[in-house]
This record gives sequence, C-alpha cells and structure tokens, in this order.
Amino acid sequence: MPMQTMPSRYDENPSPSRAATIGKGVSITGQIYSKEDLIIDGEVDGTVEAHEHKLTVGPNGKLKASIKAKDIVILGTVQGNVEATEKMEIRKDARLVGDIKTARISIEDGAIFKGSIDIIRTEAPKAAAPRPQPVAQSPAQQTMTASAGGEGKR
Repeated sequence: MPMQTMPSRYDENPSPSRAATIGKGVSITGQIYSKEDLIIDGEVDGTVEAHEHKLTVGPNGKLKASIKAKDIVILGTVQGNVEATEKMEIRKDARLVGDIKTARISIEDGAIFKGSIDIIRTEAPKAAAPRPQPVAQSPAQQTMTASAGGEGKR
C-alpha cells in the first residue's frame, strides 16, 4: 500500500506558526531532527532535537528519548533527559522521569516528575572591560604632587 506524501488538505500559504505533527498512531525508533516546531503525539524511542524550535509532547505522546529543543511542553509521558535552552513546561497530567536542564521551568500541580533540575543561565551580553581606576592618593600625597608641579596654593 503506497504511503501518502501530500497532506490531505493542501494550503498554498502555510502559516509559519504551524508545527509538524507525529500522530498518535505513529511509532518511531531512531533520531528525529526538526527544523520547525514539532508536536509528538505518538511513540518515539531514540533522540529528538529541535534546537531552535518548540517541541510539544501531546497527551498521547510516549517518548523514551533524550530531548533537546528551545522550548519544551510535556502533556504526555517522557522517559529520558530533557534540555530546553529557553523554557520547559510540565503540564498537569504529564509524567517525566529524567533529568532536566533549562533556563526556566514550570511544573503544574498534578504532574509527575522524578529526576533532577539544573537551571542554566542564559548568557547576558558581556559589558566592556572596566577602565583601570587611578590609584587613590592620600591628601598629603596630593599636596606634594601639586607643589612639585608648581601649581600648589600659596
């Protein structure tokens, strides 16, 4: 039976906010690299990476995978380590067993989480190197310096 490669509903102007979806009847073993937002409502065993995009694990999603994405929202079940460069949300019926590394996190009441959380700081732009400050002089040294230059008070 041939697989359908075109979506059933073709849109000439796809919305940039639309995400790719792995449906609840789909099971994948291996590596997923996404260059767009991704919704996983099926089963994945392996790794999932969407470095500059949002990854949503739907309510039917079951992942045994390490995950890396910009933003991650979990509504289903994840077993594996998770890294979100910006923010991570674990919703009320979600289940996560694994370690988290993220800049911001939200865990709703009712969610199940077992693991550790490592809050990473996003790097702020580095300020210009401070200028060297002149060495403070005592009043006696200031008077001597002024007198030596011939500009002292008389």
